[in-house]
Amino acid sequence: MSSSKGSRKQRPSVFAKGPLEIPSPTEADLPKDDEKDFDFWDMYQELDTLPLPYRMINKLVNLLFDYSWEVIEEREALREIEKNRILPTTYPPGAEIQLNKMPGGMAVSQDYLFIGGVKGFSIYNLHNFKRMYVWEKLKVDVISIWAMDLGNEVLIIPVDELGIVRLFYLYKDSLFLLKAINEMDDISKQSTCVKMELSPSGDYAAFLLQGAGDIWLEVYKLPKETWLKEVEHPQFTLNPKKKTKQLQLSTPDSALTESVETNLRPSLSPYAIQDLNICFKTDLKLSPPVYVMKIKPPKPIAGTTFKSPLEIFSKVEDYCGLGSGQNHYIKDVQWEQHMEIFNASYKKYLEGEWEEEPLSHVPLLY
Repeated sequence: MSSSKGSRKQRPSVFAKGPLEIPSPTEADLPKDDEKDFDFWDMYQELDTLPLPYRMINKLVNLLFDYSWEVIEEREALREIEKNRILPTTYPPGAEIQLNKMPGGMAVSQDYLFIGGVKGFSIYNLHNFKRMYVWEKLKVDVISIWAMDLGNEVLIIPVDELGIVRLFYLYKDSLFLLKAINEMDDISKQSTCVKMELSPSGDYAAFLLQGAGDIWLEVYKLPKETWLKEVEHPQFTLNPKKKTKQLQLSTPDSALTESVETNLRPSLSPYAIQDLNICFKTDLKLSPPVYVMKIKPPKPIAGTTFKSPLEIFSKVEDYCGLGSGQNHYIKDVQWEQHMEIFNASYKKYLEGEWEEEPLSHVPLLY
């Protein structure tokens, strides 16, 4: 069987026909070479001249070899690409949290994990993966939950099965209920929350609500600075009389302390968070979110009750269209406007006297 294609080159050999002759000593007596006197043939022709079945087998083997070599080159190129690719870092799970029921939503903040569950939600510590607090005071389960960091504080927004959305405020070891946005005493007037969005800075919150066949968007402003002052200085939210007396007794010191604490308030370390025991506070009422606006979608365009263009033109005082090309209807006002425009345009011709034009003198050519 011959070698593969391109493995060797054909080297033709030249042999003279007939017996070899010794040339004469002079160049002039040398015979002139003629191509007809020589035969050209391949030295390796004996190896290539195979019978027909073997030549077919040889071609198939060479074709299979070339195809296999192409497949090998493609796989090698893919293997080099995979070898040079930078694999993403894979982090193994740090801990496993056992839940008794399918969670109704999950939200993650900087240090906490919030999981919606049966009649409330749970708060987990992301540093030691332990459950810190369980708030279960609803009549139905929580189906979705959101959370957003407001500095060292966290805003928690769960939505229950009835579609009621509530706002919670987590400050260090205290949990506060700010407001239930769409909770109503009358169930027939109850609306449900379809979607919720927070601004990137956490200053505004928007809730998409629907109920009684209508849908609208409510926007609220979140007073973050006010909440921080109320939780850091709870005496400001107590009785106004006690507040006035206390401010009169120690106004300079309290103002100085408030400014220093606000500017130099340290952030909680992971070790401090691990030692916290969160409790739900009901004695301190924080300022509710401020209602900003209510946006309703535009009403859909309804069809007209008119049966013909004549009815529409009779109802409209000023219009430019005349219909669709049939049964035109033109009012008297339009004719009057048309006459006024015509008279103003050709006023000098209508009011002036007509003069006889002189006869033109055309020279006669003979």
